[in-house]
Amino acid sequence: MTTATHSPDEHIAALRPKLVAFARLQLRDNAAAEDTVQDTLVTALEKHDTFGGRSAFETWVFGILKNKILERLRQQGRYVAWQSDDQSDEDALDSLFQDNGRWQATTRPKPWGEPDQVLENKAFWKVLDTCLIALPDNTARVFTMRELMGLSTPEICEVLEITEANCWVILHRARLKLRHCIEKGWLA
Repeated sequence: MTTATHSPDEHIAALRPKLVAFARLQLRDNAAAEDTVQDTLVTALEKHDTFGGRSAFETWVFGILKNKILERLRQQGRYVAWQSDDQSDEDALDSLFQDNGRWQATTRPKPWGEPDQVLENKAFWKVLDTCLIALPDNTARVFTMRELMGLSTPEICEVLEITEANCWVILHRARLKLRHCIEKGWLA
């Protein structure tokens, strides 16, 4: 929420780097990300007077960005060919577990610390951002739509024209890859 010392323009300008980073992650196209963020900022400035304070200002602006990204993805969806992620992940997944379904001793997840403290740590978010960028395009797109944008599986499937089964497989692979990457970058 704005305070007496900051104008709406200053609040929105301060959010711009985060908005651009998120849009680039989702759209994987710098020009499209810049255009989408610009549209978001214009909308936020035009509608700033309607911001009721029912959520954090940043959350409100990110909600606008989410809708702008979805509009763009729906428009592009018919022109983007979906590629299947590499199938070698199934073998990698099998190697994580014993025959009885328990974790292999060397692949068992490591504790990351207290969740609330981790989520407030800026270094953790930098590692997560880096790990998200390292994901294959399709995997990152599905994961961010689900976990960061809060879309349901049917909504994701409609926008990206994929099956629910494919969506769940992609989400599972994304979580495994992110866990591995975060453990290397955060816990190392």
